[in-house]
Formats: sequence, C-alpha cells, structure tokens
Amino acid sequence: MTAITASMVKELREITGAAMMDCKKALTECDGDLEESKEFLRKKGQSIANKKSSRETKEGAICIEQDGEKVTLVKIACETDFVARNENFTSFIQSIAKQNIEVEGEDLMEKTASGGPIKEQFIEAISKMGENIVYVEGVYWKAESGSQIGAYTHSNGKIGVLVELAAKDAKDTEKAKSLAKDIAMHIAATQVESISENDLDPSVIQKEKDFLIDQAKDSGKPMNIIEKMVEGRLKKFKKEICLMDQPFVKEPDKTIAQIIKDAAGDIGESASVRRFYKSSF
Repeated sequence: MTAITASMVKELREITGAAMMDCKKALTECDGDLEESKEFLRKKGQSIANKKSSRETKEGAICIEQDGEKVTLVKIACETDFVARNENFTSFIQSIAKQNIEVEGEDLMEKTASGGPIKEQFIEAISKMGENIVYVEGVYWKAESGSQIGAYTHSNGKIGVLVELAAKDAKDTEKAKSLAKDIAMHIAATQVESISENDLDPSVIQKEKDFLIDQAKDSGKPMNIIEKMVEGRLKKFKKEICLMDQPFVKEPDKTIAQIIKDAAGDIGESASVRRFYKSSF
C-alpha cells in the first residue's frame, strides 16, 4: 500500500479543485495513482451531479464577456443566492462565458472548449459547490459591419442586456459603443417590448387591448365610448413599451430617439438600434 503524502494530496487538489479530504480518499482508494485518482473524482462528481439534478434552481447569475466585435451573455442557475454570490461561482460563469465566445455560442453544452468538455466542467462545479448548477441560456453576437455592441450587467448579476447600435458613419466608434452601453443600462431599468412601434408584436397589443376593454366595461359606458377610451390608452401603452419613445433614464427630459439624434455628430446621422437582448432572474 502506497503511503499517501500531503504533497500528493496537494497536487491532486491543484489539478482537480476537489476538497482535500476527497483528494486523500481518492488517492487512498487508488493506491496513490494520480490518473486513477482523477478518474475516481470525476466519477464521484458525476454521481453527485446526478443526485442533485432534480433540485430546483431559482437563483443564479448572468455574465457578459466581450472580445472585440464578439460578445456573449451567459445565464447560469443555482439553488441559493449564497452560491450565486460566491467567488467560485462567479469565476465559473466567467469561464463559461469566455468559452461561449470560443465556440460561437451554438450548442454549448455539447461542445469542448479550452477548459475541456463543457458538460464535465458543470459536473465538476456541482461537485465543488454542492448545489445543482444549470446552464439556462447563452447568447452570442458578432457585430455587423459598421455596428457597435454595448453591454450592461447590473451590479447584482441578476440582469444583463446587449445592444447593437448601427453606426456605419461613426467618427468616434468609442462614443458609439458608450451610447450602446447607456441604452443597454436603460433597458435593464425599464420594460421594453420592441425598438419601435413598427416592431411591436401584435399579440402584445391585443392582450393589452382586451384587458383595457374588460376594465372599462365596469364603468357602464356604451361600447363606442369604451373603444375611444381604449384607443387613447393603447397609444400611451405603446409609447411606454417602445424603446425609441421612452424617456432616457439618465436624462428623463429626452427620449432614446432624441439622445441618438443628439449624438449624430459623433455616431452618424443614420445611427439606430439594430437589436437588443435582455435576460434576468
């Protein structure tokens, strides 16, 4: 029987990140063989992951990583806010986000990136942190020619937003990117259903219209009056949920459309929001 030394345990822990006691047990079970011990811990991690897979995951965090014209938003869930705020979890989600850029965001859980097979990285994370950890979504964007991507993550890691600003005539690309980031921050703080009224999903309007009609019926007014009341309220509703019509959170006396127009000298006369994406817990 090989004597298990502290240096052997330390080496295995540095390689796998597993707890000291788990490393010592693995080395003992495998008679000091390092490779066998690594496999022992990997199988143990899979077993732990299987046991925890049915646990509910309501907490978690969102991470955004940007590399030049490429950007990714990754949302990963866990069981408790304690783990969501843990440094190990933060490092893990940052690592996954960076690897999502490597594989360009498609079928991430089936891919192998710089950190190894993504599925195995999740198994290891579950084993280390003792909670069920689930990949919820990953969004990968590559800026189109003449566009700048701005990103914003709220300080608690619960909200993340991406905005792509089309600014092909921009004299100052950094200002264009900064404006895109400001708009992303605005979206994080507000309810935005579409960029403009033209992009609005008709089902959203119909749902609100039905609600307003039902509400107005309680007034006892005739249907022709109710329809006029609802028409006015719907116009207000559209302005409230369309990005271009909303008052900018940093300058409430101006709409998003106005701040883009004001920046035309630096980002071009034809600048516009091409797309946005918001994710939250």
